[in-house]
Amino acid sequence: MSGIVLEDVVLTLGDGEETVTALDHVDLRVEPGEIVAILGPSGSGKSSLLAVAGGLTSPDSGTVRIGDEELTGRSRRELTTLRRDLVGFVFQSGNLVPSLTAVDQLRLPGTFKRGRTTRDPRALLEEVGLGHRADRRPHQLSGGERQRVGIARALMHQPTALLVDEPTAALDRARSHEIVELLARETHQHGIATIMVTHDHDVLDHCDRVLSMEDGKLGPRQD
Repeated sequence: MSGIVLEDVVLTLGDGEETVTALDHVDLRVEPGEIVAILGPSGSGKSSLLAVAGGLTSPDSGTVRIGDEELTGRSRRELTTLRRDLVGFVFQSGNLVPSLTAVDQLRLPGTFKRGRTTRDPRALLEEVGLGHRADRRPHQLSGGERQRVGIARALMHQPTALLVDEPTAALDRARSHEIVELLARETHQHGIATIMVTHDHDVLDHCDRVLSMEDGKLGPRQD
């Protein structure tokens, strides 16, 4: 089973003379159990790539697949279901609900998914080193701890694909390494296809491949 596949993907943003080619004939294959980092300046197309790969945005042309499911040509309702079942998102800020404890943050995805979630939330918090913080709310956690909760939440339903947006932006160097090491470990252990957008060159040793984006084009790492 393939992980994440983008074939000849084109995405333009804007209208009329103000259009910008956000993704310019992008090809990308991320295998199960592989973590791929994507570098690039602001406005290079990294966020657009994550949005298309996760079914949040439909490309103008090309093909997008996660596992055995093709996302291109699906209705909005179908895409919502596929995202729920196949994709885990990790946001730059953790994106936690202020009123919920760490363990309830993990339970939240199960309220939108039919049937029971496939991982135990307290056991998963233990796995990411936060078992002792399970009943704390976001304001009682450090930045690194909030990011760990966000990662654990994304892993709750054992996604096929994990899409990660600047997970170390607000963290110091030591915490940054811990977070990306955790992402790599979960990716390898559970056979997840992971794309991580980052500006942080210090954490790239934890990734299996590093690619670069510039002006909507994806290619080999540029140092």
